[in-house]
Amino acid sequence: MKNNSVTKIGIVGVGTTGCSMSVLTTGHGYQTVGLIRRPNLIADYEKRFSNYFKAMNIEGIVSAEQGGICAKYLTYTTDYNDLRDCEIIFECVSENLETKHEVYAQIEKSCPKVRAICSVSSAIIPDQLASSATKYKDRIIVTHPFKPAHIVPYFELCGGKDTDPAVITFAKEFLESLDRKPTVLKKPSPGFIGNRLQFALWREALNLVESGICDPEDVDTCLRYSFMPRYTAIGMFEHFDNGDLRLNITTCNTVFPTLSNVTEAPAVLTDKVENDDTGVRAESMTGFYDWKAVDLVAFRKRALSQSWKFVNWEFPTE
Repeated sequence: MKNNSVTKIGIVGVGTTGCSMSVLTTGHGYQTVGLIRRPNLIADYEKRFSNYFKAMNIEGIVSAEQGGICAKYLTYTTDYNDLRDCEIIFECVSENLETKHEVYAQIEKSCPKVRAICSVSSAIIPDQLASSATKYKDRIIVTHPFKPAHIVPYFELCGGKDTDPAVITFAKEFLESLDRKPTVLKKPSPGFIGNRLQFALWREALNLVESGICDPEDVDTCLRYSFMPRYTAIGMFEHFDNGDLRLNITTCNTVFPTLSNVTEAPAVLTDKVENDDTGVRAESMTGFYDWKAVDLVAFRKRALSQSWKFVNWEFPTE
């Protein structure tokens, strides 16, 4: 349900995540202003925004007419003064603390109505984000999404030592109005929840390959056809609670001592980067897989196939 206390939303940095956020907000009928620091890129951002709605149209989620209505809710600007009426602003610039501090300084100068400044940072904790702020130190929080933000519903929220608890409550309620599934951390932690879990799994996956236990394809087959499908319907704590926690302790005591505990990226990963085998975007189109013969359009379609069901919004009709 739309949050009537919010009349205008600002998005600073309309790159991949920022553009995805603008699809999410306009798709829920919120007037949105996208601030672009490089005006020569406005045409590219407009095309990306349009393509997101075209993809939803192909999936039968939204009509072309509805997509056109949503587009009317979005304007672009290069002037922070055009964010002056925004009650909530999503900061979606690169993971560079100096750049983020420059953005917050501009918001403090230009935006008297802002109630929450929400960084989509995937790892920087709020105390670092707010360290140079003066006027709005209590309003800078993390609202980290998983990409693409308009399709994947999970957001994780985190405040710092100076955060006003009312800001977290406001941001959580607003994200719920966007049909998101936000969680709130009790205290900051680098990587928050999602990336800590994902990279703990990634560390052990790399260890399995580096130790010669299996190949990358074997890890992916295991993930796709064993426990991961289960965890799209129930959670990990739900799963183990429905087993026997006494057996769980036995398994923990057997497996935990053998798990990787490395504290930096292992050679199985760094060697590939040194050889410029960095994945799909590499000139060689090689990483752990050889991507040269892969139909990437089909792959990306498959990557999103389980998430489209979450895009069941009430789109604006006028």
